[in-house]
Parts: sequence; C-alpha cells; structure tokens
Amino acid sequence: MPLPIPISKDLRKLLAFGSGVGVEISGVDLEVVAARVRPSRISVLGRLTIANFAGRPAAEWGAEYSRFLKSLGASHLSATVLLPRREVIVRQVALPGVAPKDIESAIRFQLDTLHPYGDDEVSCGWSALPYGAVLVGIVRRSTVDRYHQLFTEAGIPVSSFTFSAAAVHAAIRLNGRLNGAASGAGFIALSRSAAGTVEVYGESQSRPVFSAEFDLAPERATVLALSELRLPPDTAPLKLEAVLPKPDVNPVANDLSRNALPYATALAGACPRFAPSANVLPREHRRLSSRTAFIPTIVLAALVLLSAVGVTVYSSYADRKYLRKLEAEIAQFEPQAQRVSTVDRQMSEMQARARALDQFRQQTRRDLDALNEITRLVEPPAWISSTSLTRDTVRITGEAPQAPPLLKILDSSPL
Repeated sequence: MPLPIPISKDLRKLLAFGSGVGVEISGVDLEVVAARVRPSRISVLGRLTIANFAGRPAAEWGAEYSRFLKSLGASHLSATVLLPRREVIVRQVALPGVAPKDIESAIRFQLDTLHPYGDDEVSCGWSALPYGAVLVGIVRRSTVDRYHQLFTEAGIPVSSFTFSAAAVHAAIRLNGRLNGAASGAGFIALSRSAAGTVEVYGESQSRPVFSAEFDLAPERATVLALSELRLPPDTAPLKLEAVLPKPDVNPVANDLSRNALPYATALAGACPRFAPSANVLPREHRRLSSRTAFIPTIVLAALVLLSAVGVTVYSSYADRKYLRKLEAEIAQFEPQAQRVSTVDRQMSEMQARARALDQFRQQTRRDLDALNEITRLVEPPAWISSTSLTRDTVRITGEAPQAPPLLKILDSSPL
C-alpha cells in the first residue's frame, strides 16, 4: 500500500482527478455508486442496488452491473469493493520511527498477533494514519478468494477490497480537508447500516481513527464513541455524509444519509494515489482498468518522444552551428591560404625558369662535345665539309671512301 503523496492541501485539491465505482456488500444486496472527481467539483454519476446478488446467478447480476456502468460511460472502471464489517478485523498499529519503506515488513512481522484466526491463511492491507500509526485490515484468505471468485464469475473487474474505516478515512481527505469538521479537535459521525444498527466513525488526537457498529440507541453509541476517542462529553455528533466531501451533482436516488459508505468507497477508488485506502485484495488479483492508470505511461512515453525529438533537433542545430564556425574559420584563413598558393605558383615558375637557363647554359658544352666526338670518329681519308647541329639531330656533309663503316662508327658513339 503506497503512502499518501506528501503535498500541500491546496495542491492536493488541484490534483484530485479521477473516477471510481464503489460497491458495498450490504447484507444480501450490493449498493453501487459511481462518482467522478475533478479539482473543482465532485459528481455522483449514478446509483444502483443489485438485490439478492448472493441468491442469483453471477452472470445475471454481473450483466446488470455492466449495463449500469455502460449507461454512465464508465464501463472501463474497476470496482472498489467494501467488505462486510463482520468479515474484517481492523487494528491500529503504532510504528513510531519506522521508515515508510519498512512499514509493510513491520506489519508482517507482528501480523500473527493482530488476528484471532490462528494458523488460517489471511490477507491484510494497510493505510497510513497521523502520529506514526497505520490502519490495518485483516481478512481470512478464504473469504477474499470467495468474493474474488464471485466477482470474477460476474465479469466485474475489481481493483480493491477495503473496509469502512479505511474508505471513510481516505474519502474525507480526498480534497485535503475535512468537510464541516475540525480535524484538530476531533469529531464523531453517525450513520445507519442496512441492518438498522448505528455505525460510528470518529477521529481525535488520541485515536486517529475509530470505527464501530453498535446495536444501541444513537445517544448511547455516541457516549461510548466519545469515551473511546477521549473527546469532551458535550461534543455534538455529526452525520457521516456531513464529513464527506459534498458532491456538486447528486442524483435524487442517491440519498447520502442511507448510502454514505458506497459513496465514500467510490471516492476512495477514484483517486487512490492521493487518498489511499487499505487494500486486502492480493496484488495478483487487482485489475487496474481505469484510464487514469495509463497516465504515467502516456506521460513517460511523451517525455521519451520529446527527448528523442530534442536530441535530433539539438544534433541538427549543433551540426549547423559547428558548420558555421568552420566556415568562419575558413573565411578567416582563406586570404593567407591564397597568398600561400600564389607564392607556391611563383616558386614553381621561378624553378622552371632556372631549369631553362641551366639547360640553355649547357647547350654550348653539349654542342662542343658533339663536334669533338665527330672529329674523333671521322678519321682521314674521310673528311667533313659542313656540320649542322640542332637539339636532337646532327647533319654531316662530307666524303668518305666507304659509307657503311662510317655509319657503324657513328652509331657506336653515346653522343
């Protein structure tokens, strides 16, 4: 069971948003109330009494329940079921100094001392109370399984099995305030059960929650409750519907003086995060089909999508920014690069000119070497009358006794 979210009362009221269906097992009947909670108003969508549900086929009254929710546009909601008082053992356990994450372990540690069921398997749930206390509800596991099987056969998804003290305590604090009662001084509130007994709910500084059923006159029940709560004897009792958040829209058929408990259960189921009530239904059987249960997933998916878009946009922006910076750097050094290119080109031209001058200076030496070689090769009686030299040819005019030997001699010269 999560602890109430520690936020201010005004902010809690603004964040109160959801819808719930409360089902009270009242004798042989089921009292069903559907409510919608918004920050500015609370609306009771409708009320239904399913008569003699235990003596009818589950599919029959389950279809009646489904038609009722469908007519309200609330067929997606899971039910919060209020178990009969006689089926639940309620205890208040003081756990001063226990860290929130260790509360459940502390309750489990002393669970065997909190109920009279001996070795029978039990199911328990808890909700936080002021002054370091917790409200613990304990039910036989066989009872929980029986009701779960019954609602499953009827096709009714159930998110919570709770009890009257936890449901009323959660509903009162739905909007972060008490409606018409001073929480600091304490109060008691009375209502009539389906069996005609007096149901008493109260709160005080000495006892955070008191809930009991008396087969007595209201005056006598009030005296006993004031004694348990250690409130002044002259404390005037309130009606239970007076301490619950007042609905802005309420059908005429939903008389809160007779149907306060299913109304409180619906409010507790509408905003379980802001007004958590003890839930004795095992986690593996809870059906969270309310659309509000998908809000965290949708928000997380939206955040992931926004993050992905942000990363993509930022990456593109960073690339453009880096490109602009590079272009600015290039523009800054481009004149120097052009000057270097000009100098390189000028150096290449000067080197080409130097090579041309060197080649020109070497031409005379090569011409003289060629003439000296011709003079050495052409021996008398052969003689030369004229010689013409170019860069790649030599033209010789003269006479020799035989031409072929002279050609061989000329071809053998490397010059």
